[in-house]
Amino acid sequence: MNTAHQNQLVRVLFVIWVALISAISLISQPCMADTYKVQVGDLVRVSLPGEESLDKTFTVDRLGRIHLPEVGTIDVAGLAEADMESRVQRHLSTVFQDLLNLKVYVYKRQLLLNVLGYVDNPGEVVLPAGSSIQHALSAVGGMRKGAQLNKIQLRRIVTNEQGEQKTEQIVFNYKQYLDTGDHSLLPILQSLDMIFVPASPMTGNVEVEFDPSKIADSGDAASNQDAIKVFGEVNSPGSFSYKENLSLLDLIMRAGGVTRYAGVEKIRVISNNKPELFDLKGYLDSGDESLLPIIQAGTTVFVPKQEEEIKTGAKMVYIMGEVAKPGAYEGNDNVTFMDILANAGGPTRFAESRQIRVLKTDGSVVPFDLAAYTEGLTASKPPKIVAGDAIFVPEKTDMNEKSWLKVAPNRAVRVMGEVVRPGRIEWSDEMSLLDLLAHVGGPTARADTSNIEIMTPNSKGTNSVYVFNFDQYMQQGLTDKDLPTISAGATIRIHDLPQDPSDNKAQWVRQSSEKSIYILGQVVAPGRYMFTPEMHFLDILAAADGPNGNADIHNIRISHRNKKYAKVTKLNLALYFETGDENLLPKVTMGDTIYIPEKNRIWLDKSKESTIRVLGAINKPGRYKFDDTMTILDLLAEAGGTTAGAYIEKITVVNLTCCAQQAKTFDLSEFSKTADFTSLPVLRAGDTVYIPNQAESSMAKARVILKDLVEIASVAVLIGGL
Repeated sequence: MNTAHQNQLVRVLFVIWVALISAISLISQPCMADTYKVQVGDLVRVSLPGEESLDKTFTVDRLGRIHLPEVGTIDVAGLAEADMESRVQRHLSTVFQDLLNLKVYVYKRQLLLNVLGYVDNPGEVVLPAGSSIQHALSAVGGMRKGAQLNKIQLRRIVTNEQGEQKTEQIVFNYKQYLDTGDHSLLPILQSLDMIFVPASPMTGNVEVEFDPSKIADSGDAASNQDAIKVFGEVNSPGSFSYKENLSLLDLIMRAGGVTRYAGVEKIRVISNNKPELFDLKGYLDSGDESLLPIIQAGTTVFVPKQEEEIKTGAKMVYIMGEVAKPGAYEGNDNVTFMDILANAGGPTRFAESRQIRVLKTDGSVVPFDLAAYTEGLTASKPPKIVAGDAIFVPEKTDMNEKSWLKVAPNRAVRVMGEVVRPGRIEWSDEMSLLDLLAHVGGPTARADTSNIEIMTPNSKGTNSVYVFNFDQYMQQGLTDKDLPTISAGATIRIHDLPQDPSDNKAQWVRQSSEKSIYILGQVVAPGRYMFTPEMHFLDILAAADGPNGNADIHNIRISHRNKKYAKVTKLNLALYFETGDENLLPKVTMGDTIYIPEKNRIWLDKSKESTIRVLGAINKPGRYKFDDTMTILDLLAEAGGTTAGAYIEKITVVNLTCCAQQAKTFDLSEFSKTADFTSLPVLRAGDTVYIPNQAESSMAKARVILKDLVEIASVAVLIGGL
């Protein structure tokens, strides 16, 4: 065979081999696809390139559906992968056009199970395909103590040939599997299976902590007729099986022994319907076995609770209230207060150890401050204790307790006003005013701490009132010895500051006049303001929002009312602002009055010696305040200037001097041409400036006379012509 024929034969064999491989793959592919059906709980992967919402996994829900965006739910349970892909493609074709690259397949096989009953975390779980019963129980945290392992139930919904569904129940012994390790004893799980773990009948119908060993010890009787019942004050009461030569001590040990409250002197034993009393304490003291009762089948043993007797006697001391172990304690003649308190376990955390009371047999009451004694703050010793005395340790008063019955009036201090927690506070003599203020939370932001009023009862049966400046105390760094003395029954009041300086009249009733300064006249907010020694004149002026537009700050008056004599201080505030000289500011204190007058006051407020009168042809004639820095030009400008008919060439100035009155004229028109300031007349307070009209000038009078003559001549000419 030549080479050409050999090559052709090879090509034919290769084509046949490829055809066989393709045929085998086509035959085997449907078979592989049909081997697994989609189940509930599986993860289905949908891949459509270019669509992010369809490039993820979807879980098959309990109804066998997956939920896809745009198209909604699609039933896929029970379908082969190829059928599932065809169904999904059919639904998506209604929305998408290009589905050539669509891939739909089972991404992960899973089981959806319900595990209920006596397990730690019952509920629905999802497990990988092929998981066992042990995996399902482990997924819910395992079984609880008291679970019945030999009767675990598996419930499954099955469909018969007619399409009807019913529930199939499988009961298996999980305990036997744990003993043998035989997996064939466990059923194979399917999706939607429900596993139910029942509780053991030994747990009863009340949820309790389950201890199998204790239940076995307390209930091993096989027959109720022969069982021996032990109950009462034992640790593990129950029914126990009868055995020969069983003693009462054996039964009590099987029941866990007696409790601390057991009355062991009167144990009741009933055998053959005959009750009998047994003294266990007497047996333990004597060791006589003949005292032990005979135990027969069906015997009932009851251990009663010890009956507490009231302890009385000539040597008893009683302790009550907030101690660890209140009660009656027997003591000898040398017993002390601290002995009784220590035997009672000492005061509790709620005890008011400062107010302990000893009730004596003669009816008297002896107070004792245990806290001060233990801290070494008092020289008094603990009270002597005799038989019959009663020690009472009261409960500590709660800060939030509103009832006043827990604190007697003679042990309380009342705190009112601007503090965080005003009220009635229990007082102790080693406390100070600072301790009291700290106890009530301290003053508020509105508190006037420079004016704290303290009213304390005195030996005369009345009250002494003291005003304490807390601000001064803090600034000077004084000691506790400089604090006012406070005793039980005192009343402390802390005033509040005015809320708004612009509307402070509502606070005047509570505001002491001795602590106030009055500011009146031309200010924005006149009134009465709180004042402290640290404040000065500008503080008060600023509190009143300063002078208004009509204020005459050159003539401020301060009346000092705290003096024994009348004193008024004048202040030129404008000069202070020009020079900055602090010595110009007066010293003001509580009770003073500040008055700021108006610029244009009425004439009755001004004396003639302090003003200059401007009369005649002037726009605003009147009296004007004048000082040495002003000239006649300033005065005329302040009076609004001359009128249109003013005769400014003959302005008259009448001077009022100490010796005589004199007058001189001033030519304002000439001054306007020469600007010679030396020609200005000298003005002093009390002078009079008169500006005449044009009609009063000599030229005007001559014109009037000439006019009259002309008119007379004209009349004469007319008469002559007639």
